Amino acid sequence: MKKILLFLFSTILLSAQETVKIDFKQSLKDKNSRTKSLTVKDIRQDKNVGSITNKRGTVDVKPADENVTDFFSKRFSEDNKTKGNNDIVILLEDVKIYNEQAPNDNMNYAKAKIKISGFLKRNDKYYFINRFNNVFVELNSDSKVAKNLAQTTSEIITEFIKNCYASPILSYYIPENELENYNAYLSKNNKALNGNILRDGVYFNFKTFFEQTPDQNYSLVKNKKGEVKKINNRQDLSISMAEVFCYVDNGIQYIGTAAGFKEVKRDQSGSYIMASRAQMFPEKMGTGALVGAMAGGMVGAAIGVAIDSGSGRKVNKGYGFKNGTITKIYIDPLTGDFVFTE
Repeated sequence: MKKILLFLFSTILLSAQETVKIDFKQSLKDKNSRTKSLTVKDIRQDKNVGSITNKRGTVDVKPADENVTDFFSKRFSEDNKTKGNNDIVILLEDVKIYNEQAPNDNMNYAKAKIKISGFLKRNDKYYFINRFNNVFVELNSDSKVAKNLAQTTSEIITEFIKNCYASPILSYYIPENELENYNAYLSKNNKALNGNILRDGVYFNFKTFFEQTPDQNYSLVKNKKGEVKKINNRQDLSISMAEVFCYVDNGIQYIGTAAGFKEVKRDQSGSYIMASRAQMFPEKMGTGALVGAMAGGMVGAAIGVAIDSGSGRKVNKGYGFKNGTITKIYIDPLTGDFVFTE
């Protein structure tokens, strides 16, 4: 009898175990044929993606091909018969899927944490292009949540790689032996981080804030209480506040969001604002596909809109379900993007 019960228990346990694959079926086509080679370096400290638990049991999530380096190199060659001159190097830094009820969350959510960065290689020098470093939230409401997260993870990583084909680069280069330490290496050049006092003024994009060069053609206009109410040009004409990445007043940075300009504070982990996804992204956005997120300086950015390199900020993708959890939202010191950590 005990053996029968043990057998039945084992059968039930096995039936509750599922495995969902991150398949990366999307094309890696470089439509402008600028790229000669694609190298993906898997530098994740923990290669295990993770699992989530739902009403049916535990679902493990794994890449369809564990050797992501060979997989992406082969897929790029298959999708790009005509090649250009650029060598693109991608660092896959973290991919985790898990359940979490963060301190301020009102329920347990299924989440995916993705960190990936891109570089243009010229000789032995690497030029930073961009990175995605965020937590995507899926409303844990049905049995498809693991598949949704796997699909979203696949889309975010694939789209990130394709965007690296034509994105502008940071002028500072990284020597090969410092590549995996690129964040600390490049942050040394961030005058906004390393300067004693931020320069007052108006900044239309992250690059000028990074270099601490406010636009001298624009000025802040305050009310009697000393609050900034508008921004004027040299002709004393007001401009749309939505065009502004941030402004600095009395040494304090205020960054643009869908909920208006928010004061930027600092702690040992970096610069941050206090807000929720619901406040930051008020538009109706699906969670099963990539979403165009609200980017600072572009209030109400449309889903999927392509922003050219001269705009205030890029459109980020992949923030997911817009829960009301108030949390610290950090500002990436290399890109100016909003970074959710929970």
